[in-house]
Amino acid sequence: MADSGSEQIIIKKSKKGHGGHHGGAWKVAYADFVTAMMALFIVLWVLGQSEEIKQAVSSYFTNPTGIGVGQGKSIIPNGQPSNNSIEPSILNSMQLKEMEKQQLKKMGNDIISQLKENQEFQNIVDQVDIEVVDEGLRIEIMDTEADYFFDSGTADLKPSARRLLETIGAQLSSLNNKVVLEGHTDSRAYPGDGSGYTNYELSCDRANAARRAVVIGGVSENQIDEVRGYADNRLRNLADPYDTVNRRISIIVKYNN
Repeated sequence: MADSGSEQIIIKKSKKGHGGHHGGAWKVAYADFVTAMMALFIVLWVLGQSEEIKQAVSSYFTNPTGIGVGQGKSIIPNGQPSNNSIEPSILNSMQLKEMEKQQLKKMGNDIISQLKENQEFQNIVDQVDIEVVDEGLRIEIMDTEADYFFDSGTADLKPSARRLLETIGAQLSSLNNKVVLEGHTDSRAYPGDGSGYTNYELSCDRANAARRAVVIGGVSENQIDEVRGYADNRLRNLADPYDTVNRRISIIVKYNN
């Protein structure tokens, strides 16, 4: 029997927390693993590329700011392509495309100048917008509140619009570039559930009406590459889907190169 005056020994057992699914260490390890795998894939990809790409990647990590320090070859030194850094076939294609781009710009300016000189088109020339885009030269002919190119809800070209398109067609006939015609509408929809005549049919019909006009003007049927009807899916004025400028015909003269 223990002495009543002796100290009683108490043993405390501490409870250790379990990491379980609440721990965060595995997330760090997993992130490191994914980073390592991504780095491996990048290295494998670089190893399979040409010497030019390998050198470009090496130059980037040597000088990531992009500021020239006199190391390696620049693709465009002084703003001009270098024969030493671009394969001849690629360089030739780039040069041809740039030359064609300048020619298309000039043609666009010539078309606008010709339309302005024609008394018949004085009131509608401002409804024609011409610009160079990724696909080629785009000529857009837009409705305004004062003047429509088509009667409302129809694909019937007004006489002035037909003659304008024929004049443009005469200019385009001197090219061998392919031509695309697009029809666009505003967001005013036809009544019904969409199973009948809709803005898709209307935009296609208007594009085809424009196609016939430019062919009469001189564009060869073989030049016509596509006729597209976008309905209201390519609005020019996104802020106002009902704006008249959304009702338009686009003529795209495609690059040959």
